[in-house]
Amino acid sequence: MRKRERNRIVRLVGMVFGIVLTVFSLSSCESIYEDLSPCPHGVSLRFIYDYNMEYANAFPKKVDCLTLLIYDGKGDYVGTRTVMGPELQDETYRMQLDLEPGTYRFVAYGGMACDKSSFVFVPSAPGEGVKLEDIKVAMDIGFTTPLQDRLHDLFWGSLTLGTSDMYNKGTVEMRKNTNNIRVVLQQMNGDPVNPKDFEFGITDDNTLFAWNNDLIPNGDVVYSPWAKGQGSAGVTDGGSEVFVVYAEFSTSRLMTKNSPKLIVRRASDKSEVINIPLNNYLLLLKSELYAQMDSQEFLDRESEWSLFFFLDEDGAWIKTYIKINDWTVRLNDSEM
Repeated sequence: MRKRERNRIVRLVGMVFGIVLTVFSLSSCESIYEDLSPCPHGVSLRFIYDYNMEYANAFPKKVDCLTLLIYDGKGDYVGTRTVMGPELQDETYRMQLDLEPGTYRFVAYGGMACDKSSFVFVPSAPGEGVKLEDIKVAMDIGFTTPLQDRLHDLFWGSLTLGTSDMYNKGTVEMRKNTNNIRVVLQQMNGDPVNPKDFEFGITDDNTLFAWNNDLIPNGDVVYSPWAKGQGSAGVTDGGSEVFVVYAEFSTSRLMTKNSPKLIVRRASDKSEVINIPLNNYLLLLKSELYAQMDSQEFLDRESEWSLFFFLDEDGAWIKTYIKINDWTVRLNDSEM
């Protein structure tokens, strides 16, 4: 009997001692005693870019500079953090922010703070008095169209998160807003194609972004290739080398609500060889493999595109099939 009573007392003392230790650990950084500092309070943010077709985090390899805009729950500007150091290449990197208690809205841009950035805040960088919904990012086109520079990649992400003692952890998921599109022309009979015989262009209205990464109408622009030339596609059965023409484009975000066009003309008389709705053709690659994926998600996840067109002996496009990212897509009249 006494032994049972003694065991009960021991258990009770252990419980009380455990509660005391827990309370002490939770309050050890609070100002209970004058010689103790307050708990650090704010958020700890991780940044990832796995919104790609590999579903793998490529942030450390792809994002070379980072701009974080901080807004409070009412959409009022709080501050900006910029990171350009090697810490961005660290998989474990987190940005710790000391903030007053509350809920905050964070908007992140990758690639804008770099010297070679292709996008800028308009009319100026966010600051005091600039509301969240007033944020706008535009392609830096201090030159007239056609646009023929290779764009520095732009990434965007956002997060709403409340603060806590010892930093509340959150993850900002980034999306890529730039694309590389390679167009190849090949003669079906194997004859060489001369790059001087063709002119290439992509038209779209995609140079101005709202705070939520949606595109704002800003007028059509014409993208010209940032690279163009002739390359070898191998050797025929007869031993002849096959020379093709390629044109490489760098464009801003592709959205299903827009109607970008790829146009190829003969240089001699400006007649059109190819004039296609670009999004429709890129989405042909989606096929049954990604049947459950939303079309906009597919356009956002994929950023490296190649389109292979075959020409007849007169230099006209053979509109029966096209190769997109190494997939052969057979066309019918409704898709042309």
